[in-house]
Amino acid sequence: MKRWLRSFTWSGHSVGMLAFLALFPGFFFYHTLLGLGLMSAVLGGYFAPASLLFAPPLLFFYAYTIRRRAGQLGRPDVLFLLYIAYFSIVIGIHAAVGANPVIIGNHLLGILFTVNLFLMFRLTDFGSAAFRVICLATIAAMSAIVFAYSVDGSFYLAPLGTAKNPESLATYQGFSRSYLLTFIVAVCFSRALALRVLLYCVAAPTLFVNTARSEFVAMLFVVPIIELYYSQRKVLMASVIGVLCLLVYINLDQILALLPSNRILELLDLSQSTSANKRHHLTMYAMNTIAQFPVFGDYASYNPGFYSHNVLSAWVDTGLFGFLFVLAILVLPILQMLLRGYFLPSHSSSFILPFVLACSTLLLLATSHYFTDMVIGAALGSYSRYRYGRKHATHRSSDVSPPALRHAHFHQAVPDARAAGL
Repeated sequence: MKRWLRSFTWSGHSVGMLAFLALFPGFFFYHTLLGLGLMSAVLGGYFAPASLLFAPPLLFFYAYTIRRRAGQLGRPDVLFLLYIAYFSIVIGIHAAVGANPVIIGNHLLGILFTVNLFLMFRLTDFGSAAFRVICLATIAAMSAIVFAYSVDGSFYLAPLGTAKNPESLATYQGFSRSYLLTFIVAVCFSRALALRVLLYCVAAPTLFVNTARSEFVAMLFVVPIIELYYSQRKVLMASVIGVLCLLVYINLDQILALLPSNRILELLDLSQSTSANKRHHLTMYAMNTIAQFPVFGDYASYNPGFYSHNVLSAWVDTGLFGFLFVLAILVLPILQMLLRGYFLPSHSSSFILPFVLACSTLLLLATSHYFTDMVIGAALGSYSRYRYGRKHATHRSSDVSPPALRHAHFHQAVPDARAAGL
C-alpha cells in the first residue's frame, strides 16, 4: 500500500489517471447523484472546479517530465502550445477592447479544459491493467444508470423533479460526452475482439437512450475505424462491415419498429428537427459574418450560446488563421498516422487511440461541436505520447539498418561453421 501511494504521489501517470476518472466518469456520477436528489450542487456544475483542482499537478508533472527527459517536447506539443498562445492573444486583445465578458469567460474555460485534456492524455498510460479494469467497470456502471433511469426510451434526470439544484444539472450532452470519451479509451485498449464487440453492443444502446445524436454518430463512426485497423484481413473486414450496413438499411423499418422513439431518430430526417434547423440558421449567420470579415473574423459578434455549431465558429472568433490552425493540428496528425501506421501489420493501442480521437473530433467539429471542443486536447496529447513512444522505443530495430546479431561472435551463432567450410 505504501509503495502504491509513493508511486501515485510522484507519478504523472497516476495524477493523469485520477484526473480522467474524476472529470469524466466522476462528472457522470456526480450529476446522477445531483439529479436523483441524493446531494446538493456543492461543486456547482463540477467540471470547472474539478479542472482547476487538477490543472496545477498536471502542469507540474508535464514540466517535470519535459525537463527530465530529452525529446519529450515534440512537434505536436509545440504546435498545440502555439495554438493555445494564439487563441489566448486573441482573447486578450478583444477583452481589452470590451468584448462580451460572458464569451470571454467561456473561452478561458475552454482553454483550461483543452489544456487539461492535453496534459492528461500526454501523461497517462491508458494501457495499464489497473486502469483498464476501472474503465470497464465505470462503463458498466454508467450504462446501468442510463437504463435504470430512462423514461419512455430517453435518459434525462431533470424531468424526475428530484434534483435539489436543477439549474446545475448537466444536459444529456454532458452525460454523453463523459460516456463517449470513456468508451473510446476503453475500446482502443481492448485487444480481444469479443470484448470490443461487447463494448459496442453496450455503448450503442446506451448512447441511443441518452439521446445525444452527435455522440451516438461518433460512436458508430469509430467502430469500422477500429475494426479495420485491428483486422489482419482488411478487405474481408471492409466487406463484412459493408454487408452489415446493407442489412441494416434493408431491414431499417423493422429495426425502427423495435426501438423506442426519441430524438436520435431525427437523424433520419433532419428537416423535421428543431435543433438541426436552428443550427443551420446559426451556420448561415456565421457564413455571413465570415463574408463581411474574411481575414480577422468578428470576435463575439453573437449572443452567448448562439454560435455556429461547427468549425466555422473558429473563423468567426479567431479569423482565417485560427480556422486553418485548428484544422491543421487535427488533419496533419490524421494524415501522418494514416500513411505511416494505419496499414502496418503490427498493431498498437497507443496508435489507434490518437487516430480515433482525431478522426472523431474532426467529425464533430465538421457537424455539431464548437471549435473550443476540449477533445482536441485529448487527441493531440495522445498523439504526442504516441509519437514520443515510437521515436524512443527501446526494443525497436532501426528502420534503415539490419537488426543486430543475437550473439556477440559469429562462431557462437554457428558453432560448426569451421567444420562446414565457412
